[in-house]
Amino acid sequence: MSQEFMIALGLLLVFEGFMPAVMPKAWKRMMWEVMKRPDTSVRIGGFLTMLAGLVWVLWVL
Repeated sequence: MSQEFMIALGLLLVFEGFMPAVMPKAWKRMMWEVMKRPDTSVRIGGFLTMLAGLVWVLWVL
């Protein structure tokens, strides 16, 4: 794997772990709120996040 991909994966893990490490109660509260939402809303949110990431990557390239 390329060095850039490994750096991107490392940054992903840093960002994913930041909230639970720094504010665990707020993170658990947020996850509870997400669990109460319908699957369609969660799916749309995930899709929009993926789309934003793709646009970001294409903009950087």
